[in-house]
Formats: sequence, structure tokens, C-alpha cells
Amino acid sequence: MSLPAHTVRFGSFQLDLRAAELCHDGTKIKLPEQPFQILTELVQHPGEVVTREELRQRLWRSDTFVDFEHGLNTAVKRLREALGDSAENPRYIETLPRHGYRLMVPVEKPQVVQVRVRGRKVFWATSVLLVVAVAAGLVWWLQWRPMKIESLAVLPLENLSGDPEEEYFADGMTQALITELGKVQAMRVISWQSVKQFKGTNKPVPQIARELHVDAVVEGSALRAGEKVRITTQLVQANPERSLWSESYERDLRDILALQGDVARAITSEIKIKVTPQEHARLAGRRPVNPEAYQAYLKGGYYLEKRTANDIRKANASFQHAIEIDPNYAMGYAGLAESYYLAGGYGMLTNEEADSKTTAAARKALELDDTLAVPHTLLAGIRLQRNWDWAGAEKELKRALELEPGNATVHYRYAFAYLFPQGRLDEGIAEMKRALELAPLSLIINANLGIMLRERDEVRGGSYDDAIEQCRKILELDSNFTVGQMCLGQAYTLKGMYAEAATQFSRCAEAGNDECLRRLAVVYVRSGRRAEALKLLGEIRELYKKQGTEAYNLWLIYAALGDRDHAFAWLEKAYEQREFTLLYVRYCTFDPACKNLSSDPRFQDVVRRMNFPP
Repeated sequence: MSLPAHTVRFGSFQLDLRAAELCHDGTKIKLPEQPFQILTELVQHPGEVVTREELRQRLWRSDTFVDFEHGLNTAVKRLREALGDSAENPRYIETLPRHGYRLMVPVEKPQVVQVRVRGRKVFWATSVLLVVAVAAGLVWWLQWRPMKIESLAVLPLENLSGDPEEEYFADGMTQALITELGKVQAMRVISWQSVKQFKGTNKPVPQIARELHVDAVVEGSALRAGEKVRITTQLVQANPERSLWSESYERDLRDILALQGDVARAITSEIKIKVTPQEHARLAGRRPVNPEAYQAYLKGGYYLEKRTANDIRKANASFQHAIEIDPNYAMGYAGLAESYYLAGGYGMLTNEEADSKTTAAARKALELDDTLAVPHTLLAGIRLQRNWDWAGAEKELKRALELEPGNATVHYRYAFAYLFPQGRLDEGIAEMKRALELAPLSLIINANLGIMLRERDEVRGGSYDDAIEQCRKILELDSNFTVGQMCLGQAYTLKGMYAEAATQFSRCAEAGNDECLRRLAVVYVRSGRRAEALKLLGEIRELYKKQGTEAYNLWLIYAALGDRDHAFAWLEKAYEQREFTLLYVRYCTFDPACKNLSSDPRFQDVVRRMNFPP
């Protein structure tokens, strides 16, 4: 049945534009003037964004003094009430935050064919209208069809307190949501390391989504007031940009863990991602947490992120405070274990002290809550580096992957510390690429993928071009990243591009990277600059005396120089000190710097004692 003149139909509603009447199934609905004007604009532009500025110009004259924001929000709210619609689960009117509104359903308008036209003209006019209608419908469907969302990024929540000292709370909430969503294996959730750079950004959602290679983003805000917390979140599809879901939560701080699980479940439900019963159970609400202990834990995580010796001390103190408040707080022990582990890596504790304290805290965390992934990865690191316990490390890492399949760090450690040292290159590279999907802007993951590609070519006689390309990508992200410079320098070395390699190693050595000094010395040996190599050797030995630089560095320089006895003396020291780089000693079989020594019984004995799997 054709529509009356001046009338449009959308969904189950009819709007008479001349009479200013809205009807639903024949029943008239009272609609005030401003909501009517907004609806008129929306039905005239279905599927298009009508900006807030355009509505302001239509509803209020330039000489009208009014609180525009409040007035427009009130008018839209009344319009939604008339349509039986809601901002949280819109069926008709979609809100694009800070931008405008869009009508989500197609609009049927009156037919304008002149019935006095006869024969073919009537048929032709009707056919043209039909084609136009079908085309319009197709365009609408392509724009608004349900999009399958399999990847998303949780952007840093805005700190609404106005107090910079409260940034730790908003950051902590963001990381907690990432962790919760990362428990669902069917969904790829970008890591905190990659999303944190968008904090305070004005970049539009589609651009952020392109840079992170995701289908949608979650954005919102966090506010803590005493022992109350309010979190507002919104799920936004990237292309085309549209709000899919939004909600505000207000709870006691002691129920914060349950709140995080509620948000994660709401998002997974909205995008209809497959969630297994086990994953659903992990997202279920946990026991209440002591508010003071939780705040101390968040502060610890905030300091730990900075990765300086002073901040690691602050983090350790915050985690200690958390478990003093609540001796049964599992996450407090997990954070404490990580602070001890990093303290060992930064030379703030001896290896023995770091191992003992890390192990005790990690085991206590798992005793209280065996669903935490981080303690498993820390125990795996100690099993590998200190005890050469490959089977035990694999068990810990696989458990961590089962608990948090979306955790980039777990995939990274499984690839680089477990698969790669064994020579399982294809598996390791695939696992590292999985980590990179979860953390596409992580410098260290990008760099170590380049290192693995380099070693693959060294083992198999490749061209090193893939490794060089990957290492250059890292320096495009950060030209001063020393591991990236070292990655590129080593690829150049193996390709015989000694001048280019020396340039990269000199840059990162000047920035204080001792390993680059060693690599520069090896380049000098290989390019015939032996005197310069010996001078660097003396500098590195002095560094070892003063600050304990790795003995492994000296092993490789003496190996390159062909000094077998000194080389093996330093290799034995590296073994005694359980240095991390010793995990990769078997690649010396292919490295020109030391492959001539790999058949020596002393080399074979070290490899045997490291208990490598067959």
C-alpha cells in the first residue's frame, strides 16, 4: 500500500512531516517540537550521521542563549522514549559519542510516479524506482549488516578524577579488562603495551583500529570516589564506525573483580563470540577484595610498568603493603613475584635471592588462586634459566597459555625462551607471530621476531632479507631502540655488510648496551680490524670487573679471535652464573664467530649439562 503524501515509514512507525504526527500501528504518539525536529532530520538522512552542530543550527537560532548540550541531550532522550528506544541497546537511533546521531533503520518514502503516464512509460518509471530502491537497500545493508568481530582493543580508560595521582587506577582498570577479555581464546585482544600509546589521543576510532588491526575498540572512563568506583564503557565497531553497546557500572571497590568480569561477559555476549564453559567460569565474579589491598596492588603494577630500578623498588613495597593488608590476596603475591624476578634481572638482587623470593611468592599466589597466568610464566623462567628443567618449564607455560590464551607476554616467552633455544624455529616463529598479533606495536616482540628470522636464515643458509626487513620495521617504530639496532646490526654482520653492522652496533653501544660492544668487537674481527677488536675486549673485561657484564659476551669475543682456552673459561663462567643468553648457545654451531669451537668436547659438555630435549 502506497504511503500518503508527506509521510515516511521506518520500522513500525509512520511520521507525517506536514502534520507533525508520529503514529505507531495506527496510534498517535505525542512528540514535542524539538524531538520532532530531530526525528525529521534523521529520517531525511537515513544511515547518515547528523552532527550535533547541524542539530544545534536547526533547533536553536544563533542569538538564542541556552545550554545547548543539556537541551539536545534532553530532546534526544524524549525522542527515544517516544520510540521505545534506548541509548544502551539502540534499535532506531545510534549515538556517535561527541559527534552526532544516526537512524539505524531504512526509511520508506511516498511513491512519486505519475499515474497518467501510459504503457511502457509507466512500466519504465516503476522499474527505475524499483532499481533505485533495491540499490538503496543494498547500500544500507552493506553499511549496517552485522559485522563479525573477532578482534578488539581496550583503549586506556579516561581518568575522570582530575587528579594525575589517580592515573594508576584508570590504567589498572584498563589492564584488568584486557586480562579478562584475553581469557577468551576465540577473540584477539590487543595487549596493554600496544594500546597505552593511545592514551589521551585524538585519533579517530577507524584510524586506531587500522593501526592495531582490530574490528572494534572499547573506550570509556573510570572514577574512584572513596570506596565507590564507576566505570563507563562503550563498544565501537570500527568500519563503519558505530556504537554497538554502552553501559555504566557503579559498585563498591571490594566488588571490583566481579565488575570486571561483568563488563567482559557483556562485551563477549554483544559480539556473539564463542565462549567455552571453562572460559565463562573464569569470567564469573570472584570473591570480594579488600579495597586498600587492591589499590596498593594497582599502584604496584603502575610502578612495575616503568621498568627502572627505583620504580621496581616502589612496586615491591606496594605489593608488600597489599599482602600486609590482606595476607590471602593472590594477585598481591603474583605482583610481588614479578617484582623480585625483575629485580634479579636488573642486578638489584643476586640470582639466588631473586630465584628464591620469586619462587616463594609465585607458589603462594598459585596456592591461593591457581587461575593466575603470570606466576606460571615466572616459574617457567626459573626452571629454564636456573635448572635447565625443560619439561617443567613447558608444563608451566602451557598452563599459562590455557589460562590466558590472549596474553601476548605468555606467547612471547613460550616462543623465545622455550621453543627457540631448542632449535624449534618454525614453531617458535609461528608462536612469536601470534604474540605480535596481540601486541603489534611491542618493540621487544618485533625485535625478537627479527632475531629469530635471522637465526633461521643462519641455520638454513637464507638471504637474511626477511630479518633485515623486520629489524628495519622496529627502528621505524623507535629509531633509538637498542635491541632493534642490535637486531639489524647482526643481520648485516651475517650478510657480510660489516660497515653497516658497525654503525648499528656503535649506536646502541653508545646508549649503554654492553651486548652491542661485544657484537662490535666480533664485527671488527670478521672485517680484519683485529687491533680494534682487542681494544674493545679490554673495555668489556673492565666492565665485567666493575658491574658484572655477562660472561657470555667474553666467550663469544674470544671464540671469534680463535682463543679456545680463554673462550671456554668464560663459557664455563656463563654456565655457573646461569646467564639467560646461554639458552641460545647451540646456535654457535652455525655462527661463524664460534662454530669452529662447537666440536670441542668442552662445548659439548656444557650443552649436555643444559639437558636440552632431543
